[in-house]
Amino acid sequence: MKQITLDQVLNLAEQLSARDKVRLIERIAPQVAEALPTQPVKPLRSLYGLWRGFTITEEDIAAAWREMWGNFGEREF
Repeated sequence: MKQITLDQVLNLAEQLSARDKVRLIERIAPQVAEALPTQPVKPLRSLYGLWRGFTITEEDIAAAWREMWGNFGEREF
């Protein structure tokens, strides 16, 4: 049995009509999905308590706002 290369398959696939290319993908996709190893799903890490111990005041927010937007519109592009 002769070994077929990826380049040979791609050259043949390029000759197919768009409809047949879709059919090829539909037939190959389930085989590829079965061959792929399944990865265990990691549980999401809770963000509850992420900011525990931090105190953000209105003045902190106002200072950050001024820093970000203080000179906005003063420069010409």
